[in-house]
Amino acid sequence: KQWYQRRVAITAGIEGKVEEDLGKSTIPSKTDDETVEREEESIKLDGLSVSEMKQLRESSEKHTYQAEVNRMMKLIINSLYRNKEIFLRELISNASDALDKIRFMSLTDPNVLSATSDLKVLIKPDEENKALHIIDTGIGMTREDLVKNLGTIAKSGTSEFLAKMEEGDDTTQSDLIGQFGVGFYSAFLVADTVVVTSKNNDDEQYVWESDASSFSVVKDPRGNTLGRGTQISLFMKDEALDFLKEHTIKDLVKKYSQFINFPIHLWTSKTEKVEEAVEEEKKEDAAKEGETDDDVKVEDEDDEKPKTKMVDKTVWDWEVMNDNKPIWLRSPKEVEDADYNQFYKSFSKDSDEPLAHVHFTAEGEVTFRSILFVPKSAPYDLYQDYGKKVDNIKMYVKRVFITDDFEEMMPKYLNFIKGVVDSDDLPLNVSRETLQQNKLLRVIKKKLVRKALDMLKKMSEEDYDKFYKEFGTNIKLGVMEDHSNRNRLAKLLRWQSSNSDEQLTSLQAYLERMKDKQDHIYFMTGTSRSECERSPFVEKLLKKGYEVLYLVDPIDEYTVQNLPEFEGKKFQNAAKENLNLQDSDKAKETMEKLGREFDTMLNWLKDKVLSAGVEKAILSTRLVESPCAIVATQYGYSGNMERIMKSQAYAKAGSTESNVGNQKKILEMNPFHPLVKELNRLYKENEESESAKDLAHALYDTALLRSGYVLRDSVKFSSRMDKLLRMSFNIDKDASVDIPEEFDEEVKDDAAAAEGDAAPAEGETTAEETPAEGEKPKDEL
Repeated sequence: KQWYQRRVAITAGIEGKVEEDLGKSTIPSKTDDETVEREEESIKLDGLSVSEMKQLRESSEKHTYQAEVNRMMKLIINSLYRNKEIFLRELISNASDALDKIRFMSLTDPNVLSATSDLKVLIKPDEENKALHIIDTGIGMTREDLVKNLGTIAKSGTSEFLAKMEEGDDTTQSDLIGQFGVGFYSAFLVADTVVVTSKNNDDEQYVWESDASSFSVVKDPRGNTLGRGTQISLFMKDEALDFLKEHTIKDLVKKYSQFINFPIHLWTSKTEKVEEAVEEEKKEDAAKEGETDDDVKVEDEDDEKPKTKMVDKTVWDWEVMNDNKPIWLRSPKEVEDADYNQFYKSFSKDSDEPLAHVHFTAEGEVTFRSILFVPKSAPYDLYQDYGKKVDNIKMYVKRVFITDDFEEMMPKYLNFIKGVVDSDDLPLNVSRETLQQNKLLRVIKKKLVRKALDMLKKMSEEDYDKFYKEFGTNIKLGVMEDHSNRNRLAKLLRWQSSNSDEQLTSLQAYLERMKDKQDHIYFMTGTSRSECERSPFVEKLLKKGYEVLYLVDPIDEYTVQNLPEFEGKKFQNAAKENLNLQDSDKAKETMEKLGREFDTMLNWLKDKVLSAGVEKAILSTRLVESPCAIVATQYGYSGNMERIMKSQAYAKAGSTESNVGNQKKILEMNPFHPLVKELNRLYKENEESESAKDLAHALYDTALLRSGYVLRDSVKFSSRMDKLLRMSFNIDKDASVDIPEEFDEEVKDDAAAAEGDAAPAEGETTAEETPAEGEKPKDEL
């Protein structure tokens, strides 16, 4: 078409006088001037037609940002904020500040609320026009405020307001949020154009408009439509249209602003069932040709009532988004348990009520309020992903959510604790997304940990039993990781005990039941309670009436290693050396006498027969029914620990075995056991006799198994057991296994078959290839 018009123009001899709109297309394009104008006209406000909006722009006062300000604006839009969704938090916070200011002023001058006393925030998405409107009934801005506060980057009206309050020596507590004056510009993260309509009691209503490169201010031709307050209209970028969705706005308000002091209303739709009249077909005239009045039927009164039906209808209305109130701001005495439970469920998404909670205010280097909760049950992956980041502690500053991405807010072992922390004086970065000083974080963490442990300590026995069943491993991990709170955590430990078959016992209760002159807390480790109870190491302890703790969880022995003592009493592993049972003087004399009697035999075991695995062989005072036991050295691995070390998922093949399995141990023998006496007799008769060596090895191997260790060579153990069984049943040790002849023939047949399956040598033929006598060869094909 363009080519044709130009051709016509040349033909007519008027080349060079082509019409101005020759290059313009009726189809919009990115560089089309008309398209740009149409897009500008599409930005409209309620009550203003397209022509009025165009006239408003032409008559407005234009301002251009300075070059430095322009660069700052780009920095704010592109670098300051990590998440685009922050814009809604910032604008709602600004609205809250405006409402707080007018509320504060009304304390001394009630007339400032004459336009409206309803303090609220309204959010109205307009998907058709790609706009989001945020309205508040706060203090509003004059023309001068619009130019000064919105036309200057990092100019905070809130900061000035607070400064004036301080100059006036006003001690009234303020809940104002804004500090830096850049939060408003986060709107340009999602919007190409921002229009601010504002009405202050001291001025007319003005409209401020900006595209991030320049701004304009003009008196609103509609007059006073707001009464008082501010409306911010964001005309969204194409990639930010999701922020106009109802569910997205609800999620963001609930995440960041659900505890703002003022109600936040969202313009929402819902479908309702309504009753609607049914249109009836027009009735034919009663009087028809050939009919008389008598022929007309008289209808009942019921038939005259209009018929209706239920239909679905979309209804639009304002819905309050922040029903939950920040109960941590109230005194704990004023809050009921039902309120705590409801609050916990609302922010934690947990359907169960919490087991316990603590509500407190901390003062000192940093002042904050907090509520901490203990869940009723542990998540299924609590220990599978131990140490990963969790978002159970929410950080608020003046009731505005800042972050839950804190690695140091709670130690790893308390990662199940849920709660909120709210402070008015935390130093934030400019984007208000992170705290600036790690020192204050450490102070907060220290106080939170102390309060959490106190909360656990004050739980009832019944509730604590439920808690320990779910989170007992966390307390044990805490003993290993948190040395500064080790004593507090030790008081929270619970273990099975020989004192009770059902109830767990605390270390404090164990101390109260200790025997006179008992210096140690005795414990035994194993895979189960029954294994601990039947262990040879606890025989003498239980016989003498000592209470023994049974540590049956894999982590228990690690925990005790990090807890050397409790209130002056040291822990003693019953499976390790130096177990002092406070024997009488007479018993000590007897043991000295027996020691001289068994001394040579014990040295023979240590130096010759069992030298590969035994560091020393001694007579035992801890054994009662068992002939002997393998005892770990003071710093060696017990049988239970050795099993754990060998089963490590990331252990390198061979390295663990060489370091752990080859540790030499102590052989303790019961001098009163008949087998030990027999071994001593055999040794004295002939120390080179096979019977003495076989019995020694058998006692050592069974002691390894009885003590929780793993056999080094199970094949040799089986051979020795076979030999001992033959001797006990008077079977010749050299007697061979008699295999019937038919089984031997089967073996020979199998061997022959195996040879027949072998490939024939070159030039030979198989039986299948050579036809039998009298049989015709198979067809070659």
